[in-house]
Amino acid sequence: MEFALKAENIIKYFYEPVEFQALKGLSLEVKKGEFVSLIGKSGSGKSTLLYVLSTMDTDYEGNLEINGETLTGKKQNELARFRNEHIGFVFQFHYLLPEFSVLHNVMLPALKLGRYQRSEIEDRAYEKLKLLGIAEHAPKKASRLSGGQQQRVAIARALINEPAVIMGDEPTGNLDSANTQIVFDIFRELTSKYHQTIIAVTHDDEFARNSDRIIELKDGLII
Repeated sequence: MEFALKAENIIKYFYEPVEFQALKGLSLEVKKGEFVSLIGKSGSGKSTLLYVLSTMDTDYEGNLEINGETLTGKKQNELARFRNEHIGFVFQFHYLLPEFSVLHNVMLPALKLGRYQRSEIEDRAYEKLKLLGIAEHAPKKASRLSGGQQQRVAIARALINEPAVIMGDEPTGNLDSANTQIVFDIFRELTSKYHQTIIAVTHDDEFARNSDRIIELKDGLII
């Protein structure tokens, strides 16, 4: 069995305003092609865990491995390169550049990675937009799209470098029920048809129930 991600005995403290242990020795494994929801009440540690898993937060104890590579202890510039190449991010807010075209927004992580010619990156970006049913919006400025369309552009951008894992932080948190369903259906198809691994923090019980597996946190522990 192939694992996309392994985390062993993750311990995380915050020291401001007082010392507080946010994660208390968590271990988890996520298989390739698995769609996992992280749930828990506010303050349970789920977002803190996602930031550790995504390599954005390196101030922790334990061991993190993604795509067979140990990331604990790597330098920030190495982690930034690894994130761009192997992790796609979908946040509650889409973080698109409003004055850039939809196509250019999707191309940005691949341009930064610099592995392919610009023309090939453009072709790949079109393919991702087509996959998400919004290719006809490619030349439009991102600011001209609806919230649901913008979130689909953000997913296309997350996919552009063929990441090992997509990490979502409340990816449907700003969407109405119809667009939440669209985003969920996209995630479902990405895992079932394309074997994309997805780990998403969510408050949406229905979203979580329909994913492959729920990991629930309480007081910094998996319950």
